[in-house]
Amino acid sequence: MNDPTYMNKILLLTLIGLFSLSMQAQEINWMTFNEALEAQKETPKKIMVDAYTIWCGPCKLLDKNTFQNADVATYINENYYAVKFNAEGNEKVTYKDKEFKNPNYQFGKSGRNSQHELAEVLRIGAYPTIIFMDEKGEVIAPLPGYKSPQQLEIYLKLFYTDAYKAIDSREAFQEYVNTLKLEFEGE
Repeated sequence: MNDPTYMNKILLLTLIGLFSLSMQAQEINWMTFNEALEAQKETPKKIMVDAYTIWCGPCKLLDKNTFQNADVATYINENYYAVKFNAEGNEKVTYKDKEFKNPNYQFGKSGRNSQHELAEVLRIGAYPTIIFMDEKGEVIAPLPGYKSPQQLEIYLKLFYTDAYKAIDSREAFQEYVNTLKLEFEGE
């Protein structure tokens, strides 16, 4: 097989394959709530919680359009512990030395289920809600609703850099947004 045309085709197909692999979305290193709280004890890091439900359409869009974005995934993996939390699920979570669960959870139910006790404590009232927590597991802020990669970038950087501590008004927040260099690609 010393045919240069054949070799060029093989080389081209190999390069296309490698390029397409590099363009695939990077995955977020999701953890459970308990895993993130334990990891935080050893290596303090902020936590970002994706509170979702199985029936929530905007939650599925957030997963597909935002959390599968390579820029979002890279930034979250480098700077946060990322938690996937089904706010109507039956996961047992120990938070602030108290165990939370969903005592009214109905296994196999396809629609809405009862709300998890921790979702009530965290005051989750809409799905999806992204909750940001500091290095000690204290809630910084909830962020309800679907966010595009660029919208989420604002908040990921705001909380990671602690810039939120200097913001005391809508005007101050808008000034922060206006001066922020947005870098995430995508819609």
